[in-house]
Amino acid sequence: MNDTEAAKLAQQALRLQADILDSLDEELEMELDDRRLDEVSTLLPVSADPDMDRRTYFRELLRLQGELVKLQDWVVEHKLKVVVLFEGRDAAGKGGAIKRITQRLNPRVCRVAALPAPSERERTQWYFQRYVAHLPAGGEMVLFDRSWYNRAGVERVMGFCTKEEYEEFFRSVAEFEKMLIRSGIILIKYWFSITDEEQHRRFLMRIHDPLKQWKLSPMDLESRRRWEDYTQAKDEMIRRSHIPEAPWWIVEGDEKKRARLNCMAHLLTQVPYGEIDHEPVALPERRRSPDYVRGPVPKEMFVPAIY
Repeated sequence: MNDTEAAKLAQQALRLQADILDSLDEELEMELDDRRLDEVSTLLPVSADPDMDRRTYFRELLRLQGELVKLQDWVVEHKLKVVVLFEGRDAAGKGGAIKRITQRLNPRVCRVAALPAPSERERTQWYFQRYVAHLPAGGEMVLFDRSWYNRAGVERVMGFCTKEEYEEFFRSVAEFEKMLIRSGIILIKYWFSITDEEQHRRFLMRIHDPLKQWKLSPMDLESRRRWEDYTQAKDEMIRRSHIPEAPWWIVEGDEKKRARLNCMAHLLTQVPYGEIDHEPVALPERRRSPDYVRGPVPKEMFVPAIY
């Protein structure tokens, strides 16, 4: 083994270690809050991940999530309607970004729409019809994990639509989005971009990680084979649907942590918001009845205390 091969193996080992740490980070993120951050972050080792120091990442993540909570309050108070589209190659990091955006938010206000393949009935409908059903009412945010741009991507590449249907999509999509905007919807479109080499590495990680193998579908594997076809389809999509009213924003996704933070920070700039004053919350005094006696609970109803 020459020095170049040894260096590549060493770099790959570092990236594999970084992915393992990132999986642990996902769980740790759910537990951290602002009050504990300073105490906990000093215990975190410096990451082997070349993306970003973990302490910096957590600090910025929680700061941005705090701002997203303020944005949520503003959306509710002013009855705004916000739609965010997340598109990109398989394993580009869309799901990770969506998870961090929604992690601290009220699911009744901010929800994710991840539509499955259309049913036989839906295939006979107006193409945009099934997406319209998921659009927000006033005071709601909807994040589309893939969207109507399926027609410009996977459907085009995999032959799931005809050339006529593909062209009709582009004749309609700009007017459809302008109509949404005229109705008061704030529409934001993100494309998560990764390199050929990075997608290859992430697919290998999913193959060898039993907790992530479910993320690899036959369609994902085929998309890997057709990398160049997807590139051409993406270039055409952006060229024909990048309009002033609803432009595309490209998120560079090779470094996952930076991509998440950059997307969150940018999203906060797209909806002007302020802080909403809330009345102080006070717990009401608990009512007590002298006649109330709590009945016994059978032991067999309890979950075994294994831990």
